[in-house]
Order: sequence, then structure tokens, then C-alpha cells
Amino acid sequence: MRVFLDFEASSLAKASYPIEVAWVFEDGGAETHLIRPAEGWTDWDDSAGAVHGIARAELLEAGEPHADLARYMLETLTGHLLYASSPSWDGRWLSVLLRAAGLPRHALRLRDTDEAQLEAALAGLDARLDEADRQARAAEIIARVRAADTGPIVHRALPDARHECELWQAIRQAAELDAERELAVRPFRL
Repeated sequence: MRVFLDFEASSLAKASYPIEVAWVFEDGGAETHLIRPAEGWTDWDDSAGAVHGIARAELLEAGEPHADLARYMLETLTGHLLYASSPSWDGRWLSVLLRAAGLPRHALRLRDTDEAQLEAALAGLDARLDEADRQARAAEIIARVRAADTGPIVHRALPDARHECELWQAIRQAAELDAERELAVRPFRL
């Protein structure tokens, strides 16, 4: 199953670490977790805090122990296709979290949400189209859905992960509608 994942972090500096993670399964199941900083995770950027609205004190008080959360993520997300809109950043913070828990840093791998969107568009289109037409139509559908997207990025893990899942679903639905319209116009085309 596809899972859309997002992290919030202490900053964008080299020493940054994850402070919040959320994921949304394609079937709608979702979770969000604040992460209590590990020993030695001291980086903090007040301007990043102003963007996501999470205080370090809140993490220390209400965050889940990083190692417990990392193990839980491994149990829950292994075997699923994990997507992130910024896999280089989110993958970095996932790696930091896993390593701090003593787990292999590549135990979970993130793919780019763009891949999931392209797969959704191609899967929904008429398979009888030649490959060049399918690729062109998929690109057009993705561009159209993204242009119509008015959902804001709020820089909190759950709403941002949910937004990515909803965008993927909208692209899949748009491709299926495109295929239905094509079939209605040329029902006997082989």
C-alpha cells in the first residue's frame, strides 16, 4: 500500500533532526507523532519554530521517545511504498531518527511523491494508447490537477502528508475520468 509521509524538523541546518512525523495510507489511515529529541540533538532554529509552531519545550514534554517511535515506524511501515514530497530532506530526517535508535539508516526508504503521481496517472489512462500518448496525457493530467490544487502547505506533518495523499487521489481520479471520456468518444477503437 502507498503511504505518504512528512517530517517537520528543528531547522534546515546540517545538525537538524526530526521533531514531528506523520503518515497517511492511501486508504485514509493516518498517524502523527511528536518526537522527543535524542541525547545530543540540540540544534534549534527559532525561525523554523515560527513556521511549524512547535516549541522545543513541547517536544521535551509531550514528544514520544525517538527510539520507541523509530521501532514503531519500522514495524508499521515496512513492506509499504513510502512517498515524500521532499525525499532528500525527509529521507535525511528519517535516517537521523533510525540511526539514533540504533537501527539501519536505510531500513525504510522514501520515494518521490512525483513517482506516485505519475504511476497513478498512467494506471488510470486507457492502456490501448501508445506509450508516448500515455506519457503526454499523464503529464497533462498531473499539471492540470496541480494547477487546480489550492491546498496550502501548513508545515505540520499530518496536514502536509494528507495533502500529498489527496493530490495523488485527485490525479488518479482525473486519469480515470480521462479514460472514461476517451472510451465514450471512441468505444470501438482497438
